[in-house]
Amino acid sequence: MERRIETALAVLNGAVGDYLVRRGNGLATAMALHEGGAPVPVERAALAAAYPGASGRIAVLLHGLMCTESIWDFADGGSYADGLRERGYTPLRVRYNSGRDVVANGALLCDLLAQVAAAWPVPVEEIVLVGYSMGGLVARSACGVAVERGEGWLGRVRSAFYIGTPHLGAPLERFGHLVTRVLGRVPDPYARLVGEIIDLRSQGVKDLRHGHHAVPLLPGIRHHLIAGSLSSDRLVTLLFGDALVPVASATLRGSEALPASQLRIIPEVSHLGLAHDHRVWEALRGWLEEPPDEAPKEAHDESHDESHDEAP
Repeated sequence: MERRIETALAVLNGAVGDYLVRRGNGLATAMALHEGGAPVPVERAALAAAYPGASGRIAVLLHGLMCTESIWDFADGGSYADGLRERGYTPLRVRYNSGRDVVANGALLCDLLAQVAAAWPVPVEEIVLVGYSMGGLVARSACGVAVERGEGWLGRVRSAFYIGTPHLGAPLERFGHLVTRVLGRVPDPYARLVGEIIDLRSQGVKDLRHGHHAVPLLPGIRHHLIAGSLSSDRLVTLLFGDALVPVASATLRGSEALPASQLRIIPEVSHLGLAHDHRVWEALRGWLEEPPDEAPKEAHDESHDESHDEAP
C-alpha cells in the first residue's frame, strides 16, 4: 500500500509538480536521498547510519518522469543498487519532483551532491552518475551548474550513464505542444478549454520537448548512452525507438556524437522497461569495469573540493 501511495505521489508531482511548489502544497516532493523508502538527512551521522560500510566510491541513481527510486529494482529480485555494492560503490538513490523544470532540479541536485561530498563519512574518491530518462537531463544540468559554481564534487565524477534519456527531445511532448497551439487558435470555447487543460501539464513534462537545454557533455567524464527499441528490426528502431524516446535522441545522433563503444541499443524493450532491464545493467557493469582514464581531468578544478575536511 505504501509503495502505491508513493507511486501515486510521483505521478502527481510529474504531472503538476511545479504547480504544487508554487502553491506551497505539502504534496510536492522535495529532492532528497531515499533509502528503504525514507528520506536520509544529509548529515554525517545520518549518512553513516543509512549507508553502513560507506565507501569513497558513490553511484548516484536518478529516476525519470513520474517515477520513484523503485524504478531501479528488477522484477525478478535484486536491483542496480545491489550490483553497485558488489562492485565497491555505495548507491545513492535520489527522489525528486519530476514536474519541476530540469534547470531547477539540476541546481537542486548540484546542491545535494555538494552537501553529500561535505558530510560523507569517508573522503569521496569517485562519483558515478546514472540517469534514467529525465534523470539523465537532470544530471547534465547539475554538472552545468557545478561548472558555473566551481563545485568540487564535479572533479570526482568519473562516468555518467544516460538510459533512455531524450537528449534531443521527445516527439510525444512536441506533439502535445503542437496540439495546445492548434486548439488555442480554434474559434470555439470548448476546443480552447481542452487546449488549456492539456497545457496544464508540468514544466518538467514540457522540458522534454527540447531535451538537454544546451548543456554540453563535459570533457573529463566518460559518457555512456543507452537507447531502447521496441523491436530488433532496423526500420522500427529508426522510426519508433522505445515508443517514447527515439534512438537518435537517446544516442545524440548527429549532435555530440560519441564513439560506438560508448553506445548501446537494447532491442525489444519499451521505455519503461528499459530502466530495469538486466541487459542495461550488464552494459553498465561492463563499462564500470573498464580501467580509468590516465589523463587528468583538466576541465575540473579539484582544488575547490576542500569541503570534506571542513565539515563538522
